[in-house]
Amino acid sequence: MFPDQPNITVRDPLAELLGAGTTPFTYTFNDAVKLAGHACPTVAGAFLLIKRAMELLFPEEIPQRGDVMIHVPGRVEEGVTGPITQIFTLISGAAAQNGFKGLAGQYNRMDLLRFQEPSLPPNAFRFTRISTGHQITLSYSPAAIPPSPTMGALMPLVLGNQATPEQRITFGQLWRQRVEAILADAGQHTIVQHPA
Repeated sequence: MFPDQPNITVRDPLAELLGAGTTPFTYTFNDAVKLAGHACPTVAGAFLLIKRAMELLFPEEIPQRGDVMIHVPGRVEEGVTGPITQIFTLISGAAAQNGFKGLAGQYNRMDLLRFQEPSLPPNAFRFTRISTGHQITLSYSPAAIPPSPTMGALMPLVLGNQATPEQRITFGQLWRQRVEAILADAGQHTIVQHPA
């Protein structure tokens, strides 16, 4: 398990309506790991991006799930777009064509996640608070927190099934250390907010 910080608390009116309780949901990075099935710099970055976006769009209140539309620069199958947007959906509720269609014109989640937005800077995502129209654009790069130099030598051994048990353990430890460092940085050196 990873540390419970950073985390994000959101309220979900649909969950409240349908009896899931009135207590807001608190998501940690561990929730993102369970969804993705692994921890990596990309999953950490996606978690930090949606956390930052929700907090900026709802600066004086608990962020609301279902009130955010997200525009993505690439296609869903392009690069790591799919895994990133799955984390976005987990936290924000914004979904693509497979999302919840709503009830009587309310609580819609479908088509709030839109791909191939040509106006975005490279590797940037636009987040819009639907109720106010407020928009922010963020991008993420883990380059400021590089992997251990040892990782470069270990990765081909591990992926080629030629690593010793000790080397596999070391690889996993170094991989995790980088992910933990990215989370501890909380986006200070990895997330950029672009001009509106």
